[in-house]
Amino acid sequence: MNATLPTAEALRSTLAGLLDGLPPTQAARAVERLIANYRGATPTDAPVLRDRSDVAAYAAYRMPATFEAVRAALAGLRAAAPGWTPATHTDIGGGTGAASWAVAEAWESGGEASESGEAGGPRTTVLDWAEPALALGRELAAASGVPALRAAQWQRSRISAALRIESSDLVTVSYVLKELTAEDRAAVVTEAARAAQAVVIVEPGTPDGYARVIEARDRLIAAGLRVAAPCPHSADCPIEPGADWCHFAARVSRSSLHRQVKGGSLPYEDEKFSYVAAVRFPPHPAPSRVTRKPQIRKGLVLLDLCTRSESLRRETVTKRQGALYRDARDAAWGDAWPPEPAED
Repeated sequence: MNATLPTAEALRSTLAGLLDGLPPTQAARAVERLIANYRGATPTDAPVLRDRSDVAAYAAYRMPATFEAVRAALAGLRAAAPGWTPATHTDIGGGTGAASWAVAEAWESGGEASESGEAGGPRTTVLDWAEPALALGRELAAASGVPALRAAQWQRSRISAALRIESSDLVTVSYVLKELTAEDRAAVVTEAARAAQAVVIVEPGTPDGYARVIEARDRLIAAGLRVAAPCPHSADCPIEPGADWCHFAARVSRSSLHRQVKGGSLPYEDEKFSYVAAVRFPPHPAPSRVTRKPQIRKGLVLLDLCTRSESLRRETVTKRQGALYRDARDAAWGDAWPPEPAED
């Protein structure tokens, strides 16, 4: 049990225990095969999750990246909705529960109390069709020491146009839309919008992942929700279709399995992702958002911004601007701009 560890550390510790007794080469082969299947490089009749070792290896490989991406998206939502705390959470297509770990961390002091009387975050329900993934998710949650995760419900449900969910304060849909048909994607997003006070959708930070996020964003707005993050507005995205795409990066610590599969030597990698967070109540979105890595030059910083005026622009911040220049040097890709004044 990891009861004394923060949620992020508990996840790393719990995942490390998954691979005890599983030969590293077997784990690496399972991950390589599953990645190839996800990319469409294996026969369609090959089973995606053949046994528990497959699920364990893939969870150890992918959960940290999904957790960090959703964690970053939730930070955008929380900044735009200060003081809002969801009591209930539905994780659509949640699999082994990476997004639910991120939600538990984001609001671990809120939500309802556990049986022991300890506040444990939102009451979570994870929906997925893959029973091996759900079974492992339950196992990981039970070992987490995190009250909200240990109390989570894991339900087998087909993620399709037939999906119906109960009303929920927060709905997350992470790395799921790519796996659905166009009809199912539209229906799932529409159902999430109907049921939730806030919806967070995360997809890979690729041009097609961004396109799915924009499609979902349009559908959420049409359903009456307002964009809270990352966009400073709920108007059409100002990026010209096909010319660029909006995405961000989350730093992920590499495990030994990551290094073995990818052959890299760095202790980290950056997970590229696109996301949208939309809410039914008035949000407080960022005045502008840094949409590319800031360029630091001698005596100045160049910031590429998406602005509340519904346009893209480049801002040059020079050394003469003092405190603002220091803020610009510290700014990171994905940050709100300008930063909020520090509280006294």
